[in-house]
Amino acid sequence: MTASLTALQLAEKYRNGELSPVDAARDALAAIERLDGHLNAICRTDPEATLRRARESQQRYRDGTQIGPIDGVPTTIKDIFYTRGVPTLRGSRLLADKPGADDPASWPDDAPVTAATCEAGCVVIGKTTTPEFAWKGVTDSPLTGITRNPYDPGLTPGGSSGGASAAVAAGLGQLALGTDGGGSVRIPAAFCGIVALKPTYGVIPMFPSSPFGTLAHAGPMTRTVGDTAAFMDALLRPDPRDWSAVPARATTPTPGGYLAAATAGARGDRPLEGVRVAYSPTLGFGRNDDDVEREVTRAVSVLSELGAHVDTVDPGITDPVDAFHVLWFAGLAAVLAPHGEGAIEHVDPSMRDALARYHDFSAADYLDAVAVRMALGARMADFHQSYDLLVTPTTPIPAFAAGSDVPPDWHSPDWTSWTPYTYPFNMTQQPALSVPCGLTDSGLPVGMQLVGARFEDLLVIRAGAAVEAALGQVVPAPPIHADAPGAGAGSGAVGGSDA
Repeated sequence: MTASLTALQLAEKYRNGELSPVDAARDALAAIERLDGHLNAICRTDPEATLRRARESQQRYRDGTQIGPIDGVPTTIKDIFYTRGVPTLRGSRLLADKPGADDPASWPDDAPVTAATCEAGCVVIGKTTTPEFAWKGVTDSPLTGITRNPYDPGLTPGGSSGGASAAVAAGLGQLALGTDGGGSVRIPAAFCGIVALKPTYGVIPMFPSSPFGTLAHAGPMTRTVGDTAAFMDALLRPDPRDWSAVPARATTPTPGGYLAAATAGARGDRPLEGVRVAYSPTLGFGRNDDDVEREVTRAVSVLSELGAHVDTVDPGITDPVDAFHVLWFAGLAAVLAPHGEGAIEHVDPSMRDALARYHDFSAADYLDAVAVRMALGARMADFHQSYDLLVTPTTPIPAFAAGSDVPPDWHSPDWTSWTPYTYPFNMTQQPALSVPCGLTDSGLPVGMQLVGARFEDLLVIRAGAAVEAALGQVVPAPPIHADAPGAGAGSGAVGGSDA
């Protein structure tokens, strides 16, 4: 089986003739067929198209014309990104019930990341589930039901890229494309024990523009920092449709720069010599489960051994959640507006409740929120004059019950209340990487977040690779995994039929 191999390991075996892209594609499709009823991570497949792409990649390897380091690697795409000829329904019945929604001709465009993924030779094996319009930090929707965590199908994989994280963790493809508007690649990466990067805003072009504006980023989700880096190198393809995109040279002056940074971080005794690190367990306003703080603090201690100078210090910010809510829910209301006044009655009930709490923002409210965002960005830019990296837990808690926006008996109904360390860096547009760093006493993954100054993405990757190499495989593969004997058997989980 190929599911336990990383993307880079898989491609190496392709080059050596030990395996082929067709082998890997068939394994991934078989794993989806066998396991996804327990996870509900994949909302659409096209096996014929997948195998066609795999055969094309296989021929390139035979001819010695492979495209790059991830040619032929099984990859999923979050059902937020446009994909030519394939419905992009965004977890919403408002889109699924429109006339012609299933007509391939209704979907003539690829998003920039979709096009870049295909041009890199990746073999797309399916689209992954998302909460409706990617609006919250867990993954369930009226259209596709509840997505579940391969470490325990009674728990959420996080969100909004929860289908992507569950798929990668369970071996249903090595690479995944996700979106992150408030933590949506990093939260599920932490809950599912994988790696995810929210790069500096604009480095990966976005089209169509997100209704959440410049909070929304695209990002790779993989099992290792090296795979994330190789995928990032492929996603730097420019696209004129995104007027806010920045040139790839803003973060890497040479092609392959991300993979080179990851390779440098994973080699040598002290690859972070001289790097100034601030460890902030709570950002000054959060509160962590004891298991989470223990595992992240242990991982931070490794940074000193790698040559970094580490101080325990907060960045001197206050929780910007009120401003984030204005920006976020103004965007969400704009999503629904084209669907008419009655649309709110046909969406995720918890979305409806949230919009009842957060609505009727004035222009002055919005401008005030933008001012908070600008001040936060300025404060973090100043903080990074003293520290190259900021390290926090990715989330203060591990995965909780699937099908709920918040943990049981939680003090707030808002998903933002349990993920205070992610959305601030969507507001500041900084690069932030989540890497697995340990397990709770109950065996659930814990994530560590590394945040850099804007456009210091390569440093974030280098540091993440160094930590990953030093810690080793601290998070084992989940019980529901493509290469696990009897994986998923008797789990009692259900697929897309539950709501």
